[in-house]
Amino acid sequence: MKGHTSPVDGWGNHVDISAATEAAIQLAMLPGVGPRTLTSLLDAFGTAQAVLAASAEQLSTIAGIGPKVIHTIRTAADHVDVEAVVNWCRRNDVSIVCRDTASYPHRLDELDDAPPVLFIRGEVIDQDDLAVAVVGTRHPTVYGLKQAERFGYALARAGITVVSGLARGIDAAAHQGALGGGGRTLAVLGSGLGQIYPAEHQGLADAIAADGAVISEFGPHAKPRSGMFPQRNRLVSGLALATLVIEAPDRSGALITARLAGEQNRDVFALPGPVTSRTSRGCNQLIRDGATLVQTVDDILEQLGPISEPVATSTGRELRHASELQLNELERQVLDAIDETSTPVDQVIDRCQLAPHRVIATISVLEMRRLVRRLSGQYVVRI
Repeated sequence: MKGHTSPVDGWGNHVDISAATEAAIQLAMLPGVGPRTLTSLLDAFGTAQAVLAASAEQLSTIAGIGPKVIHTIRTAADHVDVEAVVNWCRRNDVSIVCRDTASYPHRLDELDDAPPVLFIRGEVIDQDDLAVAVVGTRHPTVYGLKQAERFGYALARAGITVVSGLARGIDAAAHQGALGGGGRTLAVLGSGLGQIYPAEHQGLADAIAADGAVISEFGPHAKPRSGMFPQRNRLVSGLALATLVIEAPDRSGALITARLAGEQNRDVFALPGPVTSRTSRGCNQLIRDGATLVQTVDDILEQLGPISEPVATSTGRELRHASELQLNELERQVLDAIDETSTPVDQVIDRCQLAPHRVIATISVLEMRRLVRRLSGQYVVRI
């Protein structure tokens, strides 16, 4: 890579950017270098700077790296104008987030082929670790649109972030439902942030950025192409604990997202539809093949297992299980009084300062919701 320079904005002010970030942007935006190739290169060389500094001979030792890709990497500065990218992002309030930084979305960092760089308008926060992706056809029925909006709204009201792809149809309805519910929503693009697709969703993208984030792994001016949407889908499912499919024909991008969710060890949910409906054929097949049938948001919250790491909510409480969002104040109080180690029931009663029969009845409710487990008649433990 040639000498590092500090980009300037449209007014001649220097924009602070590290050499490592500059290299990451340049490598991530190279034409013909997809997620798998990027992962192989970074696994082999460690950093984007090391990849760009590698010789043709060194690059040729990586499986799947041919002469064309090698030439592109060796002439990276001719393909990507990092200064223009950084300046555009600054003017448009877009953050450039590298994978090795604290602001990189936690869920995506779990993926083997996570993008080394993300362009984010808005903000991804810790609460977004508790998210469900809602996807489906671009050509839904009236029923499908209503259900997507209903689930988006209900998930948002429950404190779950809604993730989708800003596409026409189910995606847009899910985003709108989440916004209507006063919750957070994340949109992942199959294009650059400067090329919102479809164009009529620019206003929706603006609203999402104000109450969540619009995210892309592509450079700001990347125009949408067919192959970019399946690539985008791994991020839609990767950002979420689970994926809900609402109306999808038997050949649908939503089914790709569902398959990717399964490969990422995420739960897959599907809304059933009439056997005579072409748009429900994919959902019904998913259910036949093992996806969880859902009818209400409670079905989703009850099915989601314990969260790998506690998630801090906007109220300051830490959630260990999504179904905790369904608890009333009494149930929450009793749950908070139970430790992750064996806890005597008498001690739970003392901590809550409630009548024994109310505490014992509430423990039974928590046990049914799989949030606690009785070790004996006198001891209980939080799961």
